[in-house]
Amino acid sequence: MSRLLGEIRQLGYVVPDIEAAMDHWSRVMGVGPFFYNPRVPIEGYHYGGEPFEVENSVALANSGFIQIELIQTRNDAPSMYRDFMQAGNMGLQHVAFWTKAFDDDLALMRKQGFKVQMEGCVGENGRFVYFDREAHPGTVIELSEVVGPKGRMFEMIRAASEGWDGSDPVRPFPSLEA
Repeated sequence: MSRLLGEIRQLGYVVPDIEAAMDHWSRVMGVGPFFYNPRVPIEGYHYGGEPFEVENSVALANSGFIQIELIQTRNDAPSMYRDFMQAGNMGLQHVAFWTKAFDDDLALMRKQGFKVQMEGCVGENGRFVYFDREAHPGTVIELSEVVGPKGRMFEMIRAASEGWDGSDPVRPFPSLEA
């Protein structure tokens, strides 16, 4: 457990082919079902303090307590995902800590010297930030707000994984409406 933010709750993998990645994780690894959104609606997205329009596909599934996030960039807008791939990497890009006290935890990380590199919001109460420190590939830290609709969606995804029998391995992303 992190002495700063508690338990890591998500592993974020940047992949060149999200459909192939979902197939691998569900068929070979036995993880699923995946909830897939071919274009995640991100509001207020900034990279390095500048606004951009990003197009990302995302799939989420749980393996027990840990959520697996698969991400494929669909345009060339600046992002830490794009930077990761352009550096010749693929696979684990970040670990995420979930919070219900986003402002307090963000202030704590800033006090520790972390700087926000990428940020945005997915749905109501779905703010996220990625900090700029990366000691080696796969060590970016995301702080993700999980209250309201996003928190309920994450809980539904975890519940769907319990006792999953391998059927219907890719499902539509749930609504983030309040």
